[in-house]
Amino acid sequence: MSEAWSLARDEAQAGGVDLRPCLTIADARQIVRVMAATWGSAQLLPVEEIRALAVSGNVPCGAFDGSELVGYVLGWAGVDADGLHVHSHMLATMPGRRHAGVGYALKLAQRAQALDQGIAVIRWTFDPLVARNAYFNLHKLGAVADRFERDFYGDMGDEINRGDRTDRLTVRWDLERDPGPRTTWIHDAPAVLALTGGPEAPRPEIRAEPATVAAIAVPPEYHDVRGANPSLAREWREAAARAIERCLAAGLVASGFDRDRSSYLFGPPA
Repeated sequence: MSEAWSLARDEAQAGGVDLRPCLTIADARQIVRVMAATWGSAQLLPVEEIRALAVSGNVPCGAFDGSELVGYVLGWAGVDADGLHVHSHMLATMPGRRHAGVGYALKLAQRAQALDQGIAVIRWTFDPLVARNAYFNLHKLGAVADRFERDFYGDMGDEINRGDRTDRLTVRWDLERDPGPRTTWIHDAPAVLALTGGPEAPRPEIRAEPATVAAIAVPPEYHDVRGANPSLAREWREAAARAIERCLAAGLVASGFDRDRSSYLFGPPA
């Protein structure tokens, strides 16, 4: 067993699950069940497409508790200007198994599978306003975010994204590097976007121009803000987009996330 697989299986054991490939129609149906528990019944992948991915070398990996699938990660091989990569499209766990290390184990399994196939990069998208995902992607996994697009997916009908502009950062995860944080937070990084006001109504404030490093704050719980004050959520959506675009235009990438300050750290590419 490779070192990458050993790491993934150790994390899975700590999370109380086993990692197994999802190869059958029955596995695909279980994936749809987890999908519906995460995003609702809108825009689910058909079972036959999940099966087609599995038989074409893009095998989803499942986290199982006995015979029950409690989480999965799903993607496919892609090619862009930088060459071959895995595009990771979905990572989900059942509501009762979140924040227990299952998602981390699944990402490590996806890393191990890609390395077995001779692929050294995984890419995926995420909403830059969801702080917990930023922390997971940039701090825990050690990926960077080097691309951004407003309204990446257009209108989406699922329970999480319905009615919101689907702005997305695109992650690059270099797999030959050990997982883990890339950077130490630089506390004097100028805030291109700062958070002001109290925790119940955090407001965005555009401040400095990007320098060699820059910080961009986001609400610690964006979906709470959106539920309580849709107008304020729209302010955050626009302010974050402008700040991220300015940092990327200055040649910086998002290479870390400080959970205590709910802020991205942008710096030069490695």
